[in-house]
Amino acid sequence: MALVENVTTLQKSQDLLEAEGEKKTMIKKIMRQIQEEPLDSLSSSVRKQAMEILTQLSHTQPTLGMRERSELVNVCVHSVFSLPSVQAMQEKDEAKAETIQTLYHQTLEALQTLLKALFIEDPTPAGLKSILEALGPWMNSGKAHERARAVNTNVSVLNHMLLTLPFFMPLGFPALGLLLGRLILRIGDPDEEIGCEALDGIIILYTTLELQKRARDKEETNKKELYESNKHFLGPYNPVSPCQNILRVIEEFGDFLGPQQIKDLLLAALEGLKGSSEAPGKDSREMMQLASEVMLSSVLEWYCHRALEVIPEIMQGIYMQLSHIQEPRARQVALLPVSLLASSFMTEVVVALLMCPLPLNSNGAEMWRQLILCKPSCDVRDLLDLLLGSLKEKPITKEGRASIVPLAAASGLCELLSINSCMGRVRRIYPQLLLALLIQVHYHIGLNLPGCVAPPKDTKKGAQPSPFVPVRWVVKVVKTLLLRMGCSYETTFLEDQGGWELMEQVESHHRGVALLARAMVQYSCQELCRILYLLIPLLERGDEKHRITATAFFVELLQMEQVRRIPEEYSLGRMAEGLSHHDPIMKVLSIRGLVILARRSEKTAKVKALLPSMVKGLKNMDGMLVVEAVHNLKAVFKGRDQKLMDSAVYVEMLQILLPHFSDAREDVRSSCINLYGKVVQKLRAPRTEAMEEQLVSTLVPLLLTMQEGNSKVSQKCVKTLLRCSYFMAWELPKRAYSRKPWDNQQQTVAKICKCLVNTHRDSAFIFLSQSLEYAKNSRASLRKCSVMFIALDNLRHDPEASVCIYAAQVQDHILASCWQNSWLPHGNSWVCYSATTHRWSPSCENLPTSHQRRSWIMQALGSWKMSLKK
Repeated sequence: MALVENVTTLQKSQDLLEAEGEKKTMIKKIMRQIQEEPLDSLSSSVRKQAMEILTQLSHTQPTLGMRERSELVNVCVHSVFSLPSVQAMQEKDEAKAETIQTLYHQTLEALQTLLKALFIEDPTPAGLKSILEALGPWMNSGKAHERARAVNTNVSVLNHMLLTLPFFMPLGFPALGLLLGRLILRIGDPDEEIGCEALDGIIILYTTLELQKRARDKEETNKKELYESNKHFLGPYNPVSPCQNILRVIEEFGDFLGPQQIKDLLLAALEGLKGSSEAPGKDSREMMQLASEVMLSSVLEWYCHRALEVIPEIMQGIYMQLSHIQEPRARQVALLPVSLLASSFMTEVVVALLMCPLPLNSNGAEMWRQLILCKPSCDVRDLLDLLLGSLKEKPITKEGRASIVPLAAASGLCELLSINSCMGRVRRIYPQLLLALLIQVHYHIGLNLPGCVAPPKDTKKGAQPSPFVPVRWVVKVVKTLLLRMGCSYETTFLEDQGGWELMEQVESHHRGVALLARAMVQYSCQELCRILYLLIPLLERGDEKHRITATAFFVELLQMEQVRRIPEEYSLGRMAEGLSHHDPIMKVLSIRGLVILARRSEKTAKVKALLPSMVKGLKNMDGMLVVEAVHNLKAVFKGRDQKLMDSAVYVEMLQILLPHFSDAREDVRSSCINLYGKVVQKLRAPRTEAMEEQLVSTLVPLLLTMQEGNSKVSQKCVKTLLRCSYFMAWELPKRAYSRKPWDNQQQTVAKICKCLVNTHRDSAFIFLSQSLEYAKNSRASLRKCSVMFIALDNLRHDPEASVCIYAAQVQDHILASCWQNSWLPHGNSWVCYSATTHRWSPSCENLPTSHQRRSWIMQALGSWKMSLKK
């Protein structure tokens, strides 16, 4: 055969092998030949011969590296262990039953001889570990014959190691916990032969550890005598009650179990649960589950204090293994360490659980609930205090790193809220939990945590999982908390008002929080007093997000009667201070708070005295915030003494609203125009010069905005223009109040323009300047209308065709009109065609060089203004 020829060649040219490195090449060829052998039958001796050749190769140089050795062991073990049971192969080919049995035993012996040889090649902890690791998974197989092969081979390697070497490993026995744990589980195997052999392997292992201990103490020991002594000490095997053997072994191995061994023992027990669902028969599954349970509980009962430093690794191991354990009873056993460890080391367990991947899947959620549902359970009060402490942390650390701790704490809290027995303790710290969660909502807006994706169960089959949005998850926990505390009306109110969506956006978070507080006041939430008194000291703590959230909630609580008991410095005083805050949102919230306080008769006068400061605070503020603040300020304008209000305040408010007429957001434009009209209604005679100047400056923006093509905004413009006209007694053309488009209405536009210029000659420069600004607007309809008031050469090259056409037409019209009315100077400064046609060149190309720059526009505006004053 080819294999025999290869070995002969190998033996004759060992020096050449060493020089050319042919050993690894030959091993790979042999491994491929082993892999090609069928796994459902044993009809030839190829496997056996191949492993015998590999055994001879192990004595040659160079030695294999760790990875090559592991790969070789895995291939050989898989090829032999995967074979059907001897009985099954014999039944399949009864004529060769005896041959099959003999060949199987020879093949298994060849495998075990190879493993022993590989260990001798590298008699180190790492070398032994590379062999034992390959056997581990087979020891928990659902098939008895596979478990039997794994245990037998394991014991064979351990026995060879004990008897043939002066064994001493200065770094300790490799993977002791896993090996011991796997053998302990097999003591409780339904197959008594496997159980008995597993106990023998444990005796060998115990003897090896004893030898190492005595070697350190330099004691001379007879290996065989020590083995027999230990066999008597740990045995005999009890097939009726193998758990007695398990307890005995765990107790006696205590001297050799450090933190890492404890962890490995527990993980080995979990491995057994993973395979228990595959074991045939209910009784077999129950025996394996019982063995795991006895092992887990006894290890943690006797050596719990040694597990402290490896709790994170234990929790991670449980989390990983739960994905492979489906049988309900087995999952209960797997979760035992969570509650057992938490009863002694709750803080460490909670910290470890906070490291679970987010969002929590069913495994992570079950681990959190295990803290409460199973005995011994931890103290719920302490657990909630720990979660609350984590919820007060920022998700971004000082080093700029993203931390999942607050989000993980919110997830853990959400799971505990599903347990009825926790609700009494939750209510004790409900105000703190609610406020901490609302602040976390603010912190998590726009925050993306690496590795967080939506769980597969939340997506349709075949669809890509949607990205996990942390802020939405925290909002979900807020909803859950409110519902569990009986605030169903409040949550429904926010749902209807879009409050949850507001809460998730950076520019509107404070509105969502305020809406929640308002709903709680409206529905008389029983916890509001506790929340109120908790908020007062919180308003000055934390960063900007913390303060904004706390203030937004506090402001709405000023509606409560209990506020009368609070010293004024904490209510009106704090709100007055907020008017000078650098953050515009804090200014708006302070205005809202003062407006609420103004409803109380004893505070009204003091609040109205602050009105000028409130209005001044709105300067240079975002349009949405201005709308929000002015809506609140309207309440202060009401009352019998509104005539005594200083008109300068109204004028200043109008000045603040006017720039927002051109805001890109429709709702801001519409609201500011509408509010402008309502403020105009508050004005009273006598009309001052400041009032007139302000209202005149409103004419062009209203007329142009009316033409933008938005019916809602146009309607607000008409109403506001009518209110201005009524107060100022203007007599504008009727078409000025029409929302019909100006297209092909040149005469109408000219009439309106002429009326404005004739009536307000001193404001012509303002009208033209405003038109210039609207000519830059992003909406083509406004640019088109703006050229009705001023001619700009660059508009003739506008990307919108209609704007170009109107620019050319109106440029001619306005310049001709200006010439007729002598608004622009004659002479060489301006070049025109025949006066009878009034056809002015709309291009700068025909102007003198000195006027081909933008400066000619400003000169024209200046001349126009001067001519109007004559």
